[in-house]
Amino acid sequence: MSRDHLQSAGRSEASAEAPFLELLARGASADAYEQPVLLARADGLAPGRIAALEHAKLLALRVRSEMEGRRRREAELSALFETAHDLAGLRDLDAVLRAIVQRARSLLSTDIAYLSLNDPAKGDTYMRVTEGSVAARFQQLRLGMGEGLGGLVAQTARPYVTDDYFRDDRFQHTLTIDAGVRDEGLVAILGVPLTLGPQVIGVLFAADRRARVFEREEIALLGSFAALAAAAIDAANLLTETREALADLERANEIIRDRSGVIERASDVHDRLAELVLRGGGVHDVSAAVSQVLDGTVRFADAGAAPGDALEVSRAEGHAVRHGDDWVAAVAAGGELLGALVLRGHPGLDPVDQRTLERAAMVTSLLLLARRSAAEAEQRVRGELLDDLLDARDRDPRLLRERAARLDADLDALHVVLAARLDIVAADADQEAAARRRLWSAASHLAATRHGLAAARDGGTVLLLPLGPGDTATDLARRAARDLGTAVHEAVTVGASAPVRDLAVHPERAAEAYAEVQRCLDALRLLGRTGDGAAAEDFGFLGLLLAGSRDISGFVERTIGQVVAYDAKRGTDLLHTLEAYFACGSSPARTKDELHVHVNTVAQRLERVGRLLGPEWQSPARVLEIQLALRLHRLSSTASSGRH
Repeated sequence: MSRDHLQSAGRSEASAEAPFLELLARGASADAYEQPVLLARADGLAPGRIAALEHAKLLALRVRSEMEGRRRREAELSALFETAHDLAGLRDLDAVLRAIVQRARSLLSTDIAYLSLNDPAKGDTYMRVTEGSVAARFQQLRLGMGEGLGGLVAQTARPYVTDDYFRDDRFQHTLTIDAGVRDEGLVAILGVPLTLGPQVIGVLFAADRRARVFEREEIALLGSFAALAAAAIDAANLLTETREALADLERANEIIRDRSGVIERASDVHDRLAELVLRGGGVHDVSAAVSQVLDGTVRFADAGAAPGDALEVSRAEGHAVRHGDDWVAAVAAGGELLGALVLRGHPGLDPVDQRTLERAAMVTSLLLLARRSAAEAEQRVRGELLDDLLDARDRDPRLLRERAARLDADLDALHVVLAARLDIVAADADQEAAARRRLWSAASHLAATRHGLAAARDGGTVLLLPLGPGDTATDLARRAARDLGTAVHEAVTVGASAPVRDLAVHPERAAEAYAEVQRCLDALRLLGRTGDGAAAEDFGFLGLLLAGSRDISGFVERTIGQVVAYDAKRGTDLLHTLEAYFACGSSPARTKDELHVHVNTVAQRLERVGRLLGPEWQSPARVLEIQLALRLHRLSSTASSGRH
């Protein structure tokens, strides 16, 4: 090609670029760049000219794209810089978050932008900031975790974008979310996670009300804003925590200033408690000392007498707990509950005074353990004496009385033999052995306080306790089951014998009573009454089968004794009337024929029986016992008359 031709081509190319340079200079739209080519074709210019214009157009559009990209990046960087500046001077978290959402919407040119945060307390997520929203229901959305496009973002901690929300099945649609999105008219949605470390705390969204494809640069930009939003939230949280910490420090300083007198009291009680331990003081000495320091009334209570719920909480937490207007501090050693210190009528207890009460409970447990160590030898002696009684090894009444007297027990008094059994399924042999030791320890303590004896026997514990005035064997068994169960924190079943006396003279009675108790325990287990206490007499005529002595006269006396006594005193014939009544199928009309009396006479006699035996005397269970007692009474009366 000649030099003239090349120069001509260069001039042609330069002239082809001129209109596009002008378009670039005035920032024309992309559509305007087609105009020079269209005009050249309309004027019929040479193909070479048109090709040069096409080439210049492509170059110009590329330059325009680069310029727009630079301007966009400058705007993005400027917005990010302004947001970071807002964050650095954070005063109002809501204002910073609103600015982030506004700038994100502006730079991405979307119809709406919004930010949601997770609410760990309620287990859902809620709208925190919206920009461009017009639907009230959308602005007030609270969503379950894992629901909607935001749930997918939170679950994966990655950005997600949908071109058409309602046709996208990658995430879980719900009626609530879909209704809100439909109210707002949204179609295309982009969501990016707000993360603090590995934790997603919310989602930043940009959305349009028409179909749209979000470019990679737009996704990255929204992610940058999300990072700033997360940083703003983190900074606000740190600022709040700092302010709270400062407030706590101020309150602590006030407490320290106001509690100097309380600390002095705590030091005083520490000295007093140390002195008590050194001179061998008792539990009540500790209660008295703490009462003076706390200016209240402190009493030691056994585990069964202390408020149950408060006692268990105190034992589990290791702190004194409030119970109404009182405070309860558990006295425990290892896994065993020994009792409690109870501060009465002092609801506004100071924290330092609360610690004083807790320290006193600890000292009390140490004193009790020391006393227990001294008493273990005595407990062993008590156990040996009871073992000798049960095995009838020592038959010298004088020696038995002397041994019992040294233990503050009286074998000539009326006693009841009780057997206590743990009803637990232990995980291993060690746990079962530990539970049995706790039961024996609690039973020994009970025996010592009740002037009785206790020994470990046959995998459980056997006790010999005196029967107090007004008490029955059943009362004693039930109290023992309750007290022992409370002490060892397990269900304890207790069986009791009929009362026995003169054990020094008749030690064999202890073995007979123990055999009766074992049968009573077996009956309780078979009846499903584990954790309860009962005596043979509680089983009615079944007690005859359980009782080793077969106390027939006692059963008859308990069942129909009042009727027998009434007949003997007044010369009536109520017993005969009862027998005839039952023999006639409980029919008064047939009974009057059997007795040859008027039916009113039968009714009057039965009414008298009812007053003597109680209103339930015709219940099926009572009828069975009454009939058996009548039969046994007649048999025993016949045998007596035969002997005479």
